Amino acid sequence: MPNEERRHTICVLVDNEPGVLARVIGLFSGRGYNIESLTVSEVDRARSLSRINIVTSGNRYVIDQIKALLDKLVPVHSVQDLTVEGPHVERELALVKVLGDRERLVQALRIADFMHARLVDSSPGSLIFELTGTPEELDAFIDLVQPVEVSRAGVVAIGRGGIILEPGEPEPGEPEA
Repeated sequence: MPNEERRHTICVLVDNEPGVLARVIGLFSGRGYNIESLTVSEVDRARSLSRINIVTSGNRYVIDQIKALLDKLVPVHSVQDLTVEGPHVERELALVKVLGDRERLVQALRIADFMHARLVDSSPGSLIFELTGTPEELDAFIDLVQPVEVSRAGVVAIGRGGIILEPGEPEPGEPEA
């Protein structure tokens, strides 16, 4: 359904230069669109390219508008909506702190073992776990252990198989990257 709101993972290949992220964020905030997750990292040092992974929600019209607006930004080389382009892999990292008595911490250790979370720090009355998985897997772990503090790194995503995010062809009169 075109009017159904849906979660989308959009990947954007941009020039790695000051102000690019602010322009991308400004595009969202200026139109009242929410960013659920945002990660940015340089992916090609030689060509000075960075990849921005954005998770947002909207109906088809809103998502199409977001992609079109992103595509028009000058430092943007490529925009890819992994949600509609085919199978992809999404992962997120979280650090999760649990406080409590011995019984609560033992219960948290059991849950962590079952859900493949890794204990990265322990002190009297406190445990910190590292967990990597889909956002839904992280949500499930957090719901089960009921931590006192959570730090999430945001979604990273990549297309499966032959789906590749690469610079598009330059516009006529535009210098090649």
